Amino acid sequence: MIDLEETATQTGPKGVINDWRRFKLESMDQENLPPAKKELLRQMSSPSKPKDDTRANLNRKMSVQEYELLKEEDEGCLKKYRKRCMQEMHDKLSFGPRFEGVHDLASGEAFLEVIEKEHYSTVVVVHIYKVGVKGCEELNNCFNCLATEYPTVKFCRIDAVASGASERFSDEVLPTLLVYKAGELLGNFLACTQHLNEEFFATDVEAFLNSYGLLPEKELASMEDEEENDVE
Repeated sequence: MIDLEETATQTGPKGVINDWRRFKLESMDQENLPPAKKELLRQMSSPSKPKDDTRANLNRKMSVQEYELLKEEDEGCLKKYRKRCMQEMHDKLSFGPRFEGVHDLASGEAFLEVIEKEHYSTVVVVHIYKVGVKGCEELNNCFNCLATEYPTVKFCRIDAVASGASERFSDEVLPTLLVYKAGELLGNFLACTQHLNEEFFATDVEAFLNSYGLLPEKELASMEDEEENDVE
């Protein structure tokens, strides 16, 4: 058995209550609390029961004083607590690698390597482009945005000439989007901008890929946006 102070995030009604109690204590500005509340916090965070009675201490019911103290907390703290719990859950369930930015592939060999050797759970999205072809530059800019939104997806781009297959990827079929996972081709979209409006943005490319179920769910994005809105 371990002390309440050392307990990790728990599940079940009692575990959640105790974990919330710990989070609440850590979040409060104790320097500006009145003496009575400081003493209550000391009792809550430093129980006087002996070590061999920590099970009873961990599972004890919340006192009226504790309840009154906890319910004074604003919604901001609760949202932070909820976000932390969700992040911990996500970290436990996420086993694949994470990436930063868009990866430029310099050759056909680099293209084959990223397809064949990437982690089996990683979605790889490749943009085959050519400088001067309509839509290619815009799609590259969209990739820059999407790479920050989906850190578990590997976004890559390669010049059609550098790929060694320029005869296969002529200007008429560019820009081309290829989507792979575990070495398997999941999506092959030639001249993909024909499926988009003449003026398109990252959200349009995202919606297009999602219409085929090719992107994973975003990570806590809705909660972060909600917190930013509350701050404003």
